[in-house]
This record gives sequence, C-alpha cells and structure tokens, in this order.
Amino acid sequence: MDLEVGRGSPPRLVLVTPPEIDLAAFPAVLEEALSAGEVAAVILASGGSEEAAEEAAAALVPAIQRHGAAALVRNFTRVAGRSRADGVHIDTAIADLRSAATSMRPRMIVGAGNLNSRHTAMEAGEADIDYVLFGRLHGDVRPEPHPRALELAEWWAGLILLPAVAMAGNAVDSVAAARDTGAEFIALHRAVWEHPDGPAAAVRQALDLVGRNEEEAA
Repeated sequence: MDLEVGRGSPPRLVLVTPPEIDLAAFPAVLEEALSAGEVAAVILASGGSEEAAEEAAAALVPAIQRHGAAALVRNFTRVAGRSRADGVHIDTAIADLRSAATSMRPRMIVGAGNLNSRHTAMEAGEADIDYVLFGRLHGDVRPEPHPRALELAEWWAGLILLPAVAMAGNAVDSVAAARDTGAEFIALHRAVWEHPDGPAAAVRQALDLVGRNEEEAA
C-alpha cells in the first residue's frame, strides 16, 4: 500500500486514532469508519508505552490493511515491523526521522509530524520521506483547523512536490479549509470519532467535501 495521489486529484483522507483506545470496543468503530468510503491511511496514535502500542497495532493493523488503507504506527519503529504495518509516523526528533528513513524506506512508509516552522518542515523533507503532516495529531481542540497548520500546508503544497497532510479541526466541515490549502491529504481525528451521527457518517461527509465521492461516481 502506498500514499500516492494524482496531481490535480481531490485530497485523500487520513484517520488518526484517539490517544486512548478501548481495544474491546474501538475495532468495531474503526471498521465502521473504514467501511464508509476510501481512506488512504490510519495513523495509530495511541499514547503510552511501546507494549500498549504493540497491542493496539496487533488488533488494528489487519483490519486497516483489509480495507486497502496504510497502517502507520506513531514513533515505535519496532512495533511497526513486528505488526507488519505499512510504515511509521515520526513526530519526535529530526534525528529519529532520519534514522527511520534510512532503515525503513523504501520498503515501508515514513512520514513526519510536529513540524511547527518552515525550517523544521524543510529539514524533514530533506530526510527522504513520504509525506509531511502539519498540525498536531490530537491538537484538534476547536472546530476549525489550527491557522498555523493551514498556513504551513498551503506554503508547502504550493512549493514542494513531497505530499502534505493538513490536520483538520474537530468539525467535519473544517475539511473544506484543509482542502483549500492544496494539501494532498487531510487528517481527521475527533471529527470522525466524536461525530454525533457516528464515524461512517463523518467519513462520507468528509469525502463529499473533498470531492472524492464525485470523482468515484464519474
């Protein structure tokens, strides 16, 4: 599985799991979201120990891949390897990102997060990775995307060929603002898991907003 997107195509969706996951209940919730429409990737972003991350990956990676999405483990490269995930999302230090890129690419996806300036984004982009993500994975505390994340995503998308992921806010409507940056991917967290009509409704609405459902129909 890769994260390719055609130039001029509508952006694709990336889902970010909650920081705390109930493994007795969340797999069914994730299944509902993934069954609603095309999702490019899921970032397994639960906090805590490496052991907890490995438990979550063991439970969720097969379901993600069954739906044709890439399963990306946050920071724990060994967990990504043992769980046969598709790659990692690194948001610690640039040195960690470079190490992951050197040891894992091109057989696995390596992406970068926690990029709060143009300088750090350029440093990450020079590490031979697959994407950069603007915005904090669990920082969607307001309905709209963070203005700095939108600013950086728009700057990057207009200048660099390496794909960008723009983090949306906690309302599905915020996908429109993220879409307008020109980023190739839009990441969603609370907008999906806390949607009043459930995660499937959230994914369908997001796909409508980015124009993915129209493209598939055509």
